[in-house]
Amino acid sequence: MTLAALASRHATRRNLGETGLRRKRRARDPMAVYDRLPPALRGWLAAAALPWSPQSALRIWQRCRAKGLSEAETLAALAAAQSRTLARARITS
Repeated sequence: MTLAALASRHATRRNLGETGLRRKRRARDPMAVYDRLPPALRGWLAAAALPWSPQSALRIWQRCRAKGLSEAETLAALAAAQSRTLARARITS
């Protein structure tokens, strides 16, 4: 492998965050899924501390909205899920 390819590969990994959490390959186009998200959820993802997949964020969003939670309560639930994940990452690293 060339030096340029190694550098590019390293930059790609660094772009995904340094959480130490397991990464998954996605079968879908994440940008197409992202483009179909509700505007409030897209805004939350843009400011998120973790590199969330649009599909996992949408799953939490839909579950909360199905329970009848407001948009603000749903965003708070996403923030709580992110906090739990960050705490788990701190424990395992």
